[in-house]
Amino acid sequence: MTDDIAQHYRQIITALGENPDREGLRDTPKRAAKAMQFLNAGYQQSLEEIVNGAIFESQTDEMVLVKNIELYSMCEHHLLPFIGKCHIAYLPDGKVLGLSKFARIVDMYARRMQIQENLTREIADAVQQVTGAKGVAVVIEARHLCMMMRGVEKQNSSMTSSVMLGGFRENPATRQEFLTLIN
Repeated sequence: MTDDIAQHYRQIITALGENPDREGLRDTPKRAAKAMQFLNAGYQQSLEEIVNGAIFESQTDEMVLVKNIELYSMCEHHLLPFIGKCHIAYLPDGKVLGLSKFARIVDMYARRMQIQENLTREIADAVQQVTGAKGVAVVIEARHLCMMMRGVEKQNSSMTSSVMLGGFRENPATRQEFLTLIN
């Protein structure tokens, strides 16, 4: 598969008016193919693999918050990166998720082509699914290279998206506590 993708990159380089055989570009198609495969590795993973049974019984019923999980994803509209951080909170209902699994869930969904709004929803739904929590909240803050490098070229712009499920949607105080903690 890498060779197929590399051949397409070679064609793109040629179509842009460059010589793919010049020294600096000679191995670029293969490097770009490998990079694109890495940046989209989430398609080869499943939630079950990522969680790997790391669900533990707990009496904790207060909010659990994991902040500032870095993420790197690809805008499906321009195939340019967006880079940011993700905050996840949940209200356990007898089960907690191993801490590192939050970052792994974020990475799995982020390493796919999509828009930020959908990424936020996928992460929230995944945490809800594996924990059975009474509520889940996810906020993503990201900078989009498609907006910074092309089009309107606004370098200081960023986007914030959120998804609130269960207790975070239904209870304004719980929602406000989460939003206060992440700021």
